[in-house]
Amino acid sequence: MKSSKFHDNFIIMATIFSRIIQGEIPSYKIAENKDFYAFLDINPLAEGHTLVIPKVETDYIFDLGDDALAGMMVFAKKIARAIDKSIPCKRVGVAVIGLEVPHAHIHLIPINSIHDTEFSRPKLKLTPERFNQIADQIKSAL
Repeated sequence: MKSSKFHDNFIIMATIFSRIIQGEIPSYKIAENKDFYAFLDINPLAEGHTLVIPKVETDYIFDLGDDALAGMMVFAKKIARAIDKSIPCKRVGVAVIGLEVPHAHIHLIPINSIHDTEFSRPKLKLTPERFNQIADQIKSAL
């Protein structure tokens, strides 16, 4: 798949998430199947902050069909359980904001208090080595 497609004489650029799925942009992949892809957020609120996305480029999560939306949540549940096993936290919070990237996505965030889900907080700055360690921890818990 190319990073753009033609539609009614306009070029529509693929979202950054579609480019990640296609391997055009690197990511710290946690898991994928034929329909969904999970990877670490590069601007995390907490270590282990993971994004779950559908491989079908859809802007608004509630524009997904019922089966796709349900499948995405089931896929996210497996990832959340692995995060919970591998990252010290009280829970794995779930957030759907949908304004940052025009591609439906779910945030899975290890949390110890409700304030840990405040997106206005400063994001962590992690090294590539630390991202890889975190990704490996989560993948080993799958």
